[in-house]
Amino acid sequence: MKNQKFFRNKTAVVTLIAACLVVLVSLGVRQTFGMFFTDFKNDLGISLTESGLSIGLQMLMWGLTGPIFGAIADKYGGHKAIALAFLFYIAGIYFLYTGPNTGIFFQVDMGILVGIGLGGTAISIPMAIVGKHFPLSNRTIAMSLVTAFGSFGYFLSPLLTAYSLNEYGWQITLMAFIVALIIGFIISYFVRSPSLKESIEEPNSQGAIDALKEAFQSKSYLLLVSGFFVCGFHITLVGTHVPTYVIDRGLESWTAAAILSLIGLFNIFGSLLSGYLSTKISKKIILSIIYALRGISIILFIFLPASNVNAFIFGASFGFLWLSTVPATSGIVAHMFGTKFLGLLYGIVFLSHQIGSFFGAYLGGLFHDLYGSYDYAWYLAIALSIFAAIIHLPIKEEAVLRLKTN
Repeated sequence: MKNQKFFRNKTAVVTLIAACLVVLVSLGVRQTFGMFFTDFKNDLGISLTESGLSIGLQMLMWGLTGPIFGAIADKYGGHKAIALAFLFYIAGIYFLYTGPNTGIFFQVDMGILVGIGLGGTAISIPMAIVGKHFPLSNRTIAMSLVTAFGSFGYFLSPLLTAYSLNEYGWQITLMAFIVALIIGFIISYFVRSPSLKESIEEPNSQGAIDALKEAFQSKSYLLLVSGFFVCGFHITLVGTHVPTYVIDRGLESWTAAAILSLIGLFNIFGSLLSGYLSTKISKKIILSIIYALRGISIILFIFLPASNVNAFIFGASFGFLWLSTVPATSGIVAHMFGTKFLGLLYGIVFLSHQIGSFFGAYLGGLFHDLYGSYDYAWYLAIALSIFAAIIHLPIKEEAVLRLKTN
């Protein structure tokens, strides 16, 4: 019964708390970038397409570097990977604040440097490190706590950012971001991978290359990778372009901030519920339901009359579904392949998510500049909801033969 304790040692306690705070800072800053687009256009001459491209590039770099930081974390420790990533994140915001920050430099600052920083500080790496400390019985709950704190950052940051932008301007707001990221850098020291003595799995000789081969031979893993593409498309389309979309429909800028905050607030509950349900029922069924409900939420949002009430309902409903995919998705990966290379293998899944994020950010801006509206982007998002709801159903939630025979 001792192994059934939620916290098996002090390292697990400290790591969970530190990971929650790291993700709160990282995702809190990330959630607000769409709120700067108007200022960037007026002061820096950055078009909506350029801003969308920078966010798309950011998502790609986030995804591409995620497996790299995951491999670093698996081999050298989570704190080293996360601290290194924070240095890139801080550099990106710093140069966006001081310059050069126009033309290609805008893409380097906002897209490449910030994207690399997110690759190691945002949800996938801290959550994977936390997952290494917990057995299957409560792993998804622990992971959902990390997700929930990221959601609280989503809730709090837009409110503070809207106030700061209105009172002090975008440059002072970016300076505040730098301070927050430095605090995150300090906290990352405490996100520790378990020692051999603290590990919940039996030692094995499997290497990273063998782990990748094993994963890519699994049809269920490939389906999971494909489905997470849709998650990335959805949340980046909404998070990046909803501020402009609601203004296009005649609502005010504070409504956009309220939507983003409601997404963060209700995602706290959605993430925790998803983590809990993932210990009780099939994770793939949870994922199929989430993606189907996302499609319904978008349909109601774009076809109902524009009003603050309908906008707030969308923020609450979509927020409940926002990162609720993460505990179930990461839980399936850990269940199938174990936790030794969880940082790497979930990093690959998250890469697919970020490729979807690139298209959500870039196509949203492109469609708006070409056609004067986001209609085609929303239609695509609805079609992808249907695709994702279907593609998760054939997934087999079972450990690979290697784990069954150990």
